[in-house]
Amino acid sequence: MSTLATRDLTIRFGGHVAVNAVTCSFEPGTLTAIVGPNGAGKTTYFNLISGQLKASSGSVSLGGRELTGQSVSQRTHAGLGRAFQLTNLFPNLSVLENVRLAVQATRGGKHRRGLNLWSIWSDHGQLTARAEEILQSVAMFERRDTPVASLPHGDQRKLEVALLMALEPQVYMFDEPTAGMSHDEAPVILNLIRELKKDKTKIILLVEHKMDVVRELADRIIVLTNGTLVADGLPADVIASPVVQEAYLGVSKDADKEAV
Repeated sequence: MSTLATRDLTIRFGGHVAVNAVTCSFEPGTLTAIVGPNGAGKTTYFNLISGQLKASSGSVSLGGRELTGQSVSQRTHAGLGRAFQLTNLFPNLSVLENVRLAVQATRGGKHRRGLNLWSIWSDHGQLTARAEEILQSVAMFERRDTPVASLPHGDQRKLEVALLMALEPQVYMFDEPTAGMSHDEAPVILNLIRELKKDKTKIILLVEHKMDVVRELADRIIVLTNGTLVADGLPADVIASPVVQEAYLGVSKDADKEAV
């Protein structure tokens, strides 16, 4: 099973160091929450891993394979999956068509068997069945014929997860997956992440501000402050550590930590 690793990963914007020499590894079967105050570098670190930003120095690797110089699409093919990368691939197509195209992209070569009519229809049926299965799992089967552009925000977030699942990545990256979702909608996404956790061959990274969600889902927490990794460990230990209480939560050790 593959380990995701960053080594001395750094990015500078002018004189500002947004991510400062972060060395960290992530193992299959573990959900790691990445937390820190606003401006701590959490999303920037995500962007460096997934390829949205080019590192000033340092490296990213998956299973020993160097990803540092690769594009977003190359990293996706290598096994990195980040939900927002996949949003609104084809806004004028239906929900089902979008997910089916993502399934087809994943299976690629397995479905290129020439112009045999039976193969074409057989493949189409298999792709559709898999897409419908994924839509059932994200509670969007009833919206399968809806154009993506007309989906409400909550359903767009659910579709992001569906597209990510369709790509069957080695690494699932979620950046505040319940942001903007209603109280009734958020549990669907959290339940999906719980289900993904059951596959111990996958790595899950989660940036999340809601500490109740972090406490419930995370196997491990890393903390960034001013772009620097300042804490790493089991959730209870990290949340209780003085460095996190002072630098991240900004409150005394015994103060309420309901939200960040």
